[in-house]
Amino acid sequence: MSHTSTTLAENTPPTSAPQEVLGWVHGIRGNNHVQFLQFRTNGKIIQVVIEKEKLGEETFKFLKTIPQETSLRILGSYSENPKAPGGRELVLGSFDIIGTSGNYPITPKEHGPDFLHNHRHLWLRSKRQIAILKVRSELSFAIREFFRNEEYTLIDTPILTGSVGESAGTLFSTEYFDLGQAYLAQTGQLYLETAAFSHSKVYCFGPTFRAEKSKTRRHLTEFWMLEAETAFLNNEENISFQDRFIRTLVETVAKRCLPELQILERDVDSLFASVRSSFPKIDYSEAISILQSKGESIEWGEDINAERETILTEHFKSALFIKNYPRAIKAFYMKQNPEDPRTVLCADLIVPDVGEIIGGSEREESYDKIVERIKEENLPIESYDWYLDLRKFGSVPHSGFGMGQERILAWICGLPHVRECIPFPRMIYRLHP
Repeated sequence: MSHTSTTLAENTPPTSAPQEVLGWVHGIRGNNHVQFLQFRTNGKIIQVVIEKEKLGEETFKFLKTIPQETSLRILGSYSENPKAPGGRELVLGSFDIIGTSGNYPITPKEHGPDFLHNHRHLWLRSKRQIAILKVRSELSFAIREFFRNEEYTLIDTPILTGSVGESAGTLFSTEYFDLGQAYLAQTGQLYLETAAFSHSKVYCFGPTFRAEKSKTRRHLTEFWMLEAETAFLNNEENISFQDRFIRTLVETVAKRCLPELQILERDVDSLFASVRSSFPKIDYSEAISILQSKGESIEWGEDINAERETILTEHFKSALFIKNYPRAIKAFYMKQNPEDPRTVLCADLIVPDVGEIIGGSEREESYDKIVERIKEENLPIESYDWYLDLRKFGSVPHSGFGMGQERILAWICGLPHVRECIPFPRMIYRLHP
């Protein structure tokens, strides 16, 4: 049986002016008299009412069996219905098939994560994934909106670089013509600092790459990072700015994405409550003491891993900043703490269920000290000549931070793994599709 079109009977009065809607069959259910078509259009799923009495037995029977993901052009009239998604539904008048479908691999039954990621190009059509990427889109806009309102200048930093920003052991490298090795950027920070000496307040927002052989639920090899640099800003001021930024960002996105967060079954009230007031701030040494008091075998000088970050957020029942980590476990560009030379002026923001979402610090403005640190890290000093110039020509105190978009998205959406927070996740065991 071949159907391409059917038309509403002329004597049936429309509930409103007929409208054309283009989209895909998401699912269908109902009885022998009325079917309810879940129809995906413009990133939303609307309800289309199919009435046998209006369309006739043959067309009604055909529509009951129309395959999932068939693309359609629908003409119908909207009618108010509090029980329908969005409070209204479309009463079908006529339709045309645009593209056929059959044996769609992702069905309403349960599928394992490997299967779904192997079919990620199709999984993105699911209700949950649509909601997540809608929130991601709003988050991206809200980030730019915040920095525009704060009069920051957007700087697009390079993805190909000859310099190491974090750890040389987590670089993706490639041959760069006759110039030797180039690397995919781990951070835009070093380049962003150069612009801070031009514009005072700058940020970048783009893809970042880490060849870190980690399989944890919060790691990707390719992710998006927001980074900001501000001249004449010290570490404490930097922390206060981050606090205001994150709380504003979460509240803004949650308010704008309430329907999507409801789809994801996120406890929105607790999310709003978590950003109502400033986050606690503790020193690294205090964090170590708290962990030791809870039976953790950790010594001063060790990094705080994800499991221990969870212990701390549960202890404070809040997101929190951990300040002034040991110098030996932090990046070369962080300013030495004058009150405790073993540490640097920095802070990480850790949040419940996710862990660290921000790392920031005051930058070392002394030429001699930063040269010393570059040498300690066994980095080629000639690759940083341009960066060192910043400390030779009008150096000033300045601070900055980086925030992983996928991690804060996981927190806002209440997701257990960052691999759902980006359209096509790249992990050490996944490069397809």
